[in-house]
Amino acid sequence: MTQVPAPSSSSRRRHDREIISLAVPAFGALVAEPLFVMVDSAIVGHLGTPQLAGLAVAAALLTTAVSIFVFLAYATTAAVARRVGAGDLASAIRQGMDGIWLALLLGIAVIAVTLPAAPWLVNVFGASDTAAPYATTYLRISSLGIPAMLVVMAATGVLRGLQDTRTPLYVAIGGFAANGALNAGLVYGAGLGIAGSAWGTVIAQVSMALAYLVVVVRGARRHGASLRPDAAGIRASAQAGVPLLVRTLSLRAVLMIATAVAARLGDTEIAAHQIILSLWSLMAFALDAIAIAGQAIIGRYLGADDAKGAREACRRMVQWGAVSGVVFGALIVLARPLFVPLFTSDTSVQDALVPALLVVALSQPIAGVVFVLDGVLMGAGDGRYLAWAMLATLAVFAPFALLVPAAGGGLTALWWAMTLMMAVRLATLWLRVRSGKWAVTGATR
Repeated sequence: MTQVPAPSSSSRRRHDREIISLAVPAFGALVAEPLFVMVDSAIVGHLGTPQLAGLAVAAALLTTAVSIFVFLAYATTAAVARRVGAGDLASAIRQGMDGIWLALLLGIAVIAVTLPAAPWLVNVFGASDTAAPYATTYLRISSLGIPAMLVVMAATGVLRGLQDTRTPLYVAIGGFAANGALNAGLVYGAGLGIAGSAWGTVIAQVSMALAYLVVVVRGARRHGASLRPDAAGIRASAQAGVPLLVRTLSLRAVLMIATAVAARLGDTEIAAHQIILSLWSLMAFALDAIAIAGQAIIGRYLGADDAKGAREACRRMVQWGAVSGVVFGALIVLARPLFVPLFTSDTSVQDALVPALLVVALSQPIAGVVFVLDGVLMGAGDGRYLAWAMLATLAVFAPFALLVPAAGGGLTALWWAMTLMMAVRLATLWLRVRSGKWAVTGATR
């Protein structure tokens, strides 16, 4: 990053307080999201194996469909935070409403595709003949909640941009509790089976969306912001989200290639890979919380025409990311004997798992900095660069990963390729931050 005088201890403490106040609630909200699927799995699992298998297929499809629209949160956070920094709260909320209207339109479009295509999608994902009917039922019903899920994403971005990560945490906790109660009541109390689980999740998601909308609408009325859909604003939100969509799809491609390669290595390797990927994702949630704080803080500083403050905040968050990565890496190494047996008692899976896990531990400091820099550039609205950087990363990673089976490499070699992927991301993001070209000030980029 362009050279900035080292911040004073009081400045560091101020940045630390900001990071903690935003990152800790954000982490809680992020962790609550996968708990929805865990609750559904625990309740549906008692119905039988075909039902659980059907849920697994449908949940994978829904997660994929929704995750590609995560730009609704990221782009909205950056745009709203800039206007907050510029002192124009009415414009900030108006920008947020454009993102929410876009989310609603995209959700309706996804329903229009998913409802008729559900049996075909389930078949493509390889559901067995016994699991397919349950997967189709769950997918069709749950797809009705996709507009609410996307509205939640966009509204979360609005509140993050307004420097509020506590409300999303409270809504996530309430949604999680409601989801568990509704699932249990509808699956067993009402005897609806897997359909009851789907309806319970839809109701919980709609309730969360309504809770967010109440908060946003109150803010809009307080500051005199219009709630009506604005075609130009919605179009601008979509255009801002396209580069982040490309970035997200490229990252999903990396994960899909890694899983496909692991599957080619054998059942033992794919089982071990799934365990590692679960742990890697959990640590990513914690690191992503710092990145979310970065999106909100950087956007606000740049909107306030304070490039120096943005660079100082970036420096401090990079330090946080690096230290967090070192801590997570050490935890993996030290706690390995405790958690590995919890995942599997198969010694062959454990033998494949342990050396690859050590590679993951070594890569955590890199991951810590990568997540932070990703958040900084998102907060700056530098989506176009992020898209090209991730495409370049995919182009480097893919041949190395695909050569692993041909070269006789195993799971450890695959995770070295994943580490290479993170190193390339670090290089591309660090070069951008060092250049200073990301620090464009003003209410809009």
